[in-house]
Amino acid sequence: MWRFLWTCAKRAPKRQPSYILPCPKRCISTTYIDPSIREFTSALASKQPVFQLPPSSVRILTEPSQFYATLLDMINKAERRIFFSSLYIGSEEKELVSALSRRLRDKPDLKLQLLLDLNRSTRPGPGSTAKILLPLLREFPSRVSVSMFRSPSLRGILARIIPPRFNEGWGTWHAKIYGVDDDVMISGANLNNSYFTNRQDRYLYFSAQNQLAQYCHDFMETVATFSYRLLPTSATPSTIPSPDPHSYTYDDYILHWPNSDTHPHYFNSVAESAFSQFQKLYRDRLKQSTSNDTLSATPKALLIPIIQAGQFNIREEESTFRLLFRHLTRSSAPKRPLLDLTSGYFSLYTPYQDLVLKAPNVDCRIVAASPKANGFYGSKGISGRIPEGYTLYEKRFMKAVSKAGRLWRGPSPSDGQGVSLTEWEKPGWTYHAKGIWLSPSSSTPPVLTLFGSTNLNSRSAHIDTELSFLMIIPSEPQTSSADQPSGSEAPAFDSPLLSLRHDLAREIDGIRSNAVEWKGRHRNVRWTTKLIVWLVKGML
Repeated sequence: MWRFLWTCAKRAPKRQPSYILPCPKRCISTTYIDPSIREFTSALASKQPVFQLPPSSVRILTEPSQFYATLLDMINKAERRIFFSSLYIGSEEKELVSALSRRLRDKPDLKLQLLLDLNRSTRPGPGSTAKILLPLLREFPSRVSVSMFRSPSLRGILARIIPPRFNEGWGTWHAKIYGVDDDVMISGANLNNSYFTNRQDRYLYFSAQNQLAQYCHDFMETVATFSYRLLPTSATPSTIPSPDPHSYTYDDYILHWPNSDTHPHYFNSVAESAFSQFQKLYRDRLKQSTSNDTLSATPKALLIPIIQAGQFNIREEESTFRLLFRHLTRSSAPKRPLLDLTSGYFSLYTPYQDLVLKAPNVDCRIVAASPKANGFYGSKGISGRIPEGYTLYEKRFMKAVSKAGRLWRGPSPSDGQGVSLTEWEKPGWTYHAKGIWLSPSSSTPPVLTLFGSTNLNSRSAHIDTELSFLMIIPSEPQTSSADQPSGSEAPAFDSPLLSLRHDLAREIDGIRSNAVEWKGRHRNVRWTTKLIVWLVKGML
């Protein structure tokens, strides 16, 4: 009898505090999450992997020079692994490649893994990314791995006739991850000189976060299973995989397809399954990890990875936006939330536009790149029309804002209600930042931010493969709140928690400091540009 009672006692579920979500959904406290997003956080946490991070581990960089200096510092301190994911590496980045080579020589156990876009990284010419990486592959064949993702959307006769540069219109690998050991920097920036000097982006650095670093590393490993592998033709026979009918051999390198059972033009279902299983694996793994730390008294920032790969039917970003606005519009919070949104390529995805325009209780301030701050400004040929194409999209957006009765009303761009559009302009600079910041009101610092690779447009939703992160930061404790657990005291918030929110406020203020009145209404868009935009449709 005593043995039976003891067994039952061990099996009986432990009573959880009322402010903890039940473990079958997610063992995460939402007590000090701002009321405007508390229910949203609970709902999202049941669907996505969730990392809990001490706010002191998060650092927000604001300048391209900081990004580059941090990148080099990370490389120079690497002990076990370096894992970078980017669109490409610029042809002039000799210092960056030399730093990688030097560290690999200094640390015999160090491994380097790169994941890049194939079409962007194999453009013709001696300065292509593929060619500048060949010396690393020749010197460290067993310790350097370079995978190159190619969108399967470009296939058949089009794959043969669409020239380089234009073939990137059918989809690119767009995720930006810069990891070393257990440190990770998430950005929208690529590895090119302009992104290190005068091309504004966002950069969030996470130090000593093993689980997050492992997630990013494993994410890259997953994508490598349906990506080409770059190999030098001069490699020793033992390091060259057996011939594959889907691989390509060029003068000085091989693009090896890893799976002969899967065609590189038809792996959509393979990728969909891989991404879905990967997210489920980490969702369950982190749920278990969180349940072991349920009663931690120190509130932490929540970091939620979001994969958007429309061509593979992975649409986590879209579902997150719908969920966020559903809860914001239903919120009974006394103040009006303020959403700051920015994109260097502003052609807001139509479903997101509808969400913004149909949320009368949410104010929205948008910063887009001015034509001169667009990276394609001054380009030769059709690409030179791209800034004008975005002006067309901006005009259409503002027409929709006006029709919805949501035009900004107030004494200034920072004091008012509705939806406003401004443009980022800084002499000699281009603009590539993207993301959102959500504040409970116009007078309080953000409690949520979305950052990473997404441009929040149709291309990001349907064509490119994106990885972004949503970070949610607890608010100040409400000691008199009805949500306060009975018989408990509010934990003392460490200064880093509120400091992190203020850092986010300074980040968006820094971006808006270079924002000026939108002048698109006065700009002419040629009929030929309108025709080009119609022809390429969602590729911009």
